[in-house]
Amino acid sequence: MPSSLKFPNPVNEYAARVTAGLVVVLAIVTIVIDHPIAYAILAGGFALRVMSGPKLSPLAILSVKVLVPRLGKTKMVPGPPKRFAQAIGLTITATALVLSLLGYGLAAQITVGMVVVAAFLESAFGICLGCIIFGFLQRRGVIPHSVCEACNNISLRQPATGASAQ
Repeated sequence: MPSSLKFPNPVNEYAARVTAGLVVVLAIVTIVIDHPIAYAILAGGFALRVMSGPKLSPLAILSVKVLVPRLGKTKMVPGPPKRFAQAIGLTITATALVLSLLGYGLAAQITVGMVVVAAFLESAFGICLGCIIFGFLQRRGVIPHSVCEACNNISLRQPATGASAQ
């Protein structure tokens, strides 16, 4: 896989949270507009983040290059759970796009409402629902422990620093 399409591991928790905040805004705009193009843009952003983390997604680039450096904070966390969360977001927003294309606007809006809730929890409180699901599945052996060694061994996690990174 080309390095530009490699999801980073670890990732900056603050970058993930700021990106989630931007996703909240875009998802609310998508619900208000209720047009297939808006759903496609939202789903496309998730697809780009699943493929490459912050390297190709406009929202993630804005977070990593402009907004997070202003915070001056870094808290590195394992990447695989964050990628899993992005994949869930992609699944939900792709479903909303299909619903919108089929003329089920209200169902698409409700579906994107789930993204608003999840992204808001991540952004405002640092609660990553996708990461929680990832951990649950990993503890039950559905996701192999080798996918994220740092998720299972706290000594492999990097300590928080005051500098901006990613």
